[in-house]
Amino acid sequence: MEVLYNSTRNNGIQVKASEAVLKGLSEDGGLFVPDHIPALDKGLKELSGMTYQEVAYEVMKLYLTDFTEEELKDCIAKAYDGKFDTEAIAPLVSADGAYYLELFHGATIAFKDMALSILPHLMITSAKKNKVKNEIVILTATSGDTGKAALAGFAGVEGTKIIVFYPKNGVSPIQERQMVTQKGDNTYVVGIHGNFDDAQTGVKKLFADRELEERLDRQGFQFSSANSINIGRLVPQIVYYVYAYVRLLAEGKIAEGEKINVVVPTGNFGNILAAFYAKNMGLPIGKLICASNDNKVLYDFFRTGVYDKNREFVLTSSPSMDILISSNLERLIYRIAGNDAKKNEELMKALSGEGKYEITEEMKSRLEDFYGNFATEEEAAETIKGLYGKTGYVIDTHTAVAACVYRKYAEETKDGAPAVIASTASPFKFTRSVMNAIDGKYDRMTDFELVDELSSLANIKVPAAIEEIRTAPVLHDHVCGKEEMKKTVEAFLGIK
Repeated sequence: MEVLYNSTRNNGIQVKASEAVLKGLSEDGGLFVPDHIPALDKGLKELSGMTYQEVAYEVMKLYLTDFTEEELKDCIAKAYDGKFDTEAIAPLVSADGAYYLELFHGATIAFKDMALSILPHLMITSAKKNKVKNEIVILTATSGDTGKAALAGFAGVEGTKIIVFYPKNGVSPIQERQMVTQKGDNTYVVGIHGNFDDAQTGVKKLFADRELEERLDRQGFQFSSANSINIGRLVPQIVYYVYAYVRLLAEGKIAEGEKINVVVPTGNFGNILAAFYAKNMGLPIGKLICASNDNKVLYDFFRTGVYDKNREFVLTSSPSMDILISSNLERLIYRIAGNDAKKNEELMKALSGEGKYEITEEMKSRLEDFYGNFATEEEAAETIKGLYGKTGYVIDTHTAVAACVYRKYAEETKDGAPAVIASTASPFKFTRSVMNAIDGKYDRMTDFELVDELSSLANIKVPAAIEEIRTAPVLHDHVCGKEEMKKTVEAFLGIK
């Protein structure tokens, strides 16, 4: 059955999958959601005998229904290839009573690679299908990882340009260096004076600027998004939850149909939303455990039903989660409102106006799949040190937040179901925070000395993504105020 995509703010807007991928964001400011969540049409046992690429096809074909088998398999083959340093693509590691789903084996050593390695191919295919003549301009805000993964995915891709905005003082030194050394004539990286929410809000304003859209069109350009608001990002993320389950099944770690819990360190809500979609496709998931850092807006929401961004913004050692406006939560709000676009739009208007909204008791009752909690900076550091001391396994700061919250959940509920923890970044991306958590003596070292020390400590080879930026020249040094983002885009594209 064909899956069409509705806007979360206007049920009168409905497009095909390829159109949703191309647009990124609906013209009314809403996000595209499937008109129904399709059920898995292959048995778990059958899926357990498949490679990552084969599972990807079986999941994605159910959502991207206007792609031919040949088109979709070609996109998958180009995405999940030698760019990943393991044939498993997303291996599972057992440590201290949980399974860590390592989503950082791609080109930029973060989970964003899982979707952003395929998005450029989905987008170019979509452009051909829809006879698009304009050059596609990818406009993206990043809290650290999306930016580099998107840059790596789109660099040199014909018919595209990519502009990435990031908070100048809100990403790790390694994350920043990965972005500012990016090669490619079609790439542009800009630091802004502000935080991630400022960058994200600025990008959304540019998408909603109809006068700018007309000027772009006259000069042969059109915007699209590589952020997790793009359905072409969300659908590939569903795959690895299905893959994790069937790998556990294939290895005899779980019985067919046995429920697992999924733990996700959460910022923009896309990664855990993908797990929610997987559960609603029929994957046996019990609880979806939403882990926050000190920016615990989601924890408060799940506890009270009030989403309130009016609070102090905290810079933490898990910067990809330093977010107070979780954009993808809108897709869940739309669903628990009974797919009521009008109700959802009211709530989103309240968020942009007063900075908060409250859901109804009926909507709250539809959140029973979720459990929310948070980890402080100290707790996350203790988790890194404790896991390394106990098992020798080293995790990054974001994964540590998830592991800490999982421990809290298990102690609170006594739920002993197998747990899969989404390990969203390599510890090499956050070496200073990781090494300081293990022992404060490392703080005197430089960032790249820390890289080598971590390699020795964890007995892991330094990833190619880190080696290649050691001596790479800085190619992007532009910085602007948050109010100058439009002028910056116009200047890069030569728009008058």
